[in-house]
Amino acid sequence: MKQIIYNTIGTCSRQIIIDIDDNNVVQNCVFIGGCMGNTAGISALVKGMKAENIIERLKGIKCGMKPTSCPDQLSQALQDAIK
Repeated sequence: MKQIIYNTIGTCSRQIIIDIDDNNVVQNCVFIGGCMGNTAGISALVKGMKAENIIERLKGIKCGMKPTSCPDQLSQALQDAIK
């Protein structure tokens, strides 16, 4: 099991803390800052999912006119972690 601490860029959330097991399955995910309901929902949905599937589903999602979003930042954090 490893813990990833990812400092987000371009979003309301400031940081994402992710616990991922040796099979690349997310065991826990917590956003620091951001829209509490949305980030709590994302965290609940990705728990138990493989990182590869999360990346595939969330990569490239934008928030309004921003070039990124909290889900996109989560996909980037996971992509960096499983290289």
